[in-house]
Amino acid sequence: MIERVGLDTTKQLWALSERGVDYVRRTIEESGMSGIDPVPGWLAVSKIDTPDAQRAEVERLRWIGADVEFWPTARVREALPNSRYFNALHYRNAFHIHPLNYALGLAAMAEKAGARIFEDTPALSIDPAGVRKRIVTPAARLRASKVVLAGNVGIGNLMPRLASTLLPLTTFVLVTEPITNLGDVIRYRGAVSDGERADNHYRIVGGDRLQWSGRMRTWEAEPHRFARSLVADIRRNYSALGEITAASIWRGTLGRTVHHMPQVGELEPGLWLASGFGGHGLNTTAMAGELVARGMIDNDETWRLFAPYELVWVGGRIGRALAQGVYWGSGRVNGVCAAWSRTAERRRARRANRQAADRNPPDVKISQPPAV
Repeated sequence: MIERVGLDTTKQLWALSERGVDYVRRTIEESGMSGIDPVPGWLAVSKIDTPDAQRAEVERLRWIGADVEFWPTARVREALPNSRYFNALHYRNAFHIHPLNYALGLAAMAEKAGARIFEDTPALSIDPAGVRKRIVTPAARLRASKVVLAGNVGIGNLMPRLASTLLPLTTFVLVTEPITNLGDVIRYRGAVSDGERADNHYRIVGGDRLQWSGRMRTWEAEPHRFARSLVADIRRNYSALGEITAASIWRGTLGRTVHHMPQVGELEPGLWLASGFGGHGLNTTAMAGELVARGMIDNDETWRLFAPYELVWVGGRIGRALAQGVYWGSGRVNGVCAAWSRTAERRRARRANRQAADRNPPDVKISQPPAV
């Protein structure tokens, strides 16, 4: 980001992201929404033992304004007893919530303020030309002076050109049946992402259940096909949990841009876009909502900070296939690096044991032969 837009703009973009975090936290507190259950902390764990590189990453992130700290391997394994884990980056200001209840709470607040929400009413077509844009739905035709496109990958039929700038990524989410020793094994209560590609995301929900997601694909697939794989991932990382049974599993598809930055701004007079939030969290969507609203009502142009990140075609089916190949390929490379890190750690431990034995040789007692 610094190479592309400069240090000052990077700091401003990060500050907007933090403002989105504060917006979500403040909205939950001030509205008194129920069932949101915010829990502080996010831990990004590495499976490759490169502490110097991660310390440098922490310094870079602090340089642009992030509240992040470095966790050494010993501290990580104290909270997450997993021999596959090494160092981690801890984001103290982050938190995780019950997203569906938050969305329902926002909808209730919007309706209380006078908004009308029409669920299951797709927009079939849109004519964005002119001052009064025309939108066609199955049962009505609407006109509006301002339109916001916030459908992410779901706007494919409505705006194919925009949809073609998003890479659809589907992940699969599993929630376990109650696990009696869950809190004893996983002692970190925040959200966790592990691996250099953030292979798995998980958190404790309801006090005794584990929510685990992963197995990313660039195409949609039936969730039940991945239940066994996700359970195997949990067992591989936390065998001490014992028997794992899936209570429910579902999928979610997000849209990611080529440059990995959200798409926020005014495409043409009165036509606004807020999309491409894959990998950024709810805070970025809240921030984009504020930017678009201020842009429409107050003529605020802060959204122009995103202008350098243009709409870029992701390559269609070939692009999706290539992205999946890169994902699998990088997974194998990272897997080899992670295995090497574990092997090197075992070698260091054996060497340390030998050196300790050389420094402290065992006492040897020589008994005298009996007198004859």
